[in-house]
Amino acid sequence: VSPWDIALCATGTAVAGENALVLAVLFYTPSLRAPMFLLIGSLALADLLAGLGLAAELAAAGLLLAAFSASVCSLLAITVDRYLSLYNALTYHSERTLGFTCAMVLLMWLLCLGVGLLPLLGWNCLRDQSSCSILRPVTKDNAAVLAVTFLLLFALMMQLYLQICKIAFRHAQQIAVQHQFIATAQATSTRKGLSTLSLILGTFALCWIPFAIYSLVADSSYPAVYTYSLALPATCNSLINPIIYAFRNPDIQKSLWLACCGCIPSTFSSRPRTSSDV
Repeated sequence: VSPWDIALCATGTAVAGENALVLAVLFYTPSLRAPMFLLIGSLALADLLAGLGLAAELAAAGLLLAAFSASVCSLLAITVDRYLSLYNALTYHSERTLGFTCAMVLLMWLLCLGVGLLPLLGWNCLRDQSSCSILRPVTKDNAAVLAVTFLLLFALMMQLYLQICKIAFRHAQQIAVQHQFIATAQATSTRKGLSTLSLILGTFALCWIPFAIYSLVADSSYPAVYTYSLALPATCNSLINPIIYAFRNPDIQKSLWLACCGCIPSTFSSRPRTSSDV
């Protein structure tokens, strides 16, 4: 067993444990039933499965493919959700019902599970090892399709992020003529949302884009050390996601404090959450 295999297995175990904690908090806290938390739960479930797949190594190739696909799609869904919360701020909470979000998440997971089944349906190089990509048993051509699809999804996320920035700055200008305390509260919420989205996209790009580009040009003949060195940061994205999406969320923090010590620190703000919060 190589040190890289041990590192990936250890990362997968940490990913699974961390995201299992997020799912437990969401499941056992009745107040965390809003559509936003459902999307966070979907992301945590995808990353949990990805962690289990890493720990199980090659036998779970289909599970890894489905899990990482669901993780990327959940990130995209959260970005879309944040865009809609700003674009339709007045009607967002009435239109974005829990039932609608559940239906969209279920459809997304069915699609990603279908992607995970592709290696069993012929997207494999078991009969021709020379056609294998770095993502065995996926062929090089099919790996290139997956990589291009990923890059297109990231481009879509970037476009949505730019639109979110434009809408947020427009909102800031509109409230500038109102009372100072209202403007200050909205500006604080907007800055927090934009900083979170910047952290999200920056981390996502650093973790995944090098591996996606490498998947376009490399094949199974390339030294394994290159694949390991780029795959490990990509898998670490599933380790970072709970920190960005869950543990920074005040509502989830309160639930964790209540579960661990039965109390909520007085430092928590009682400010109501707004549509600009992420």
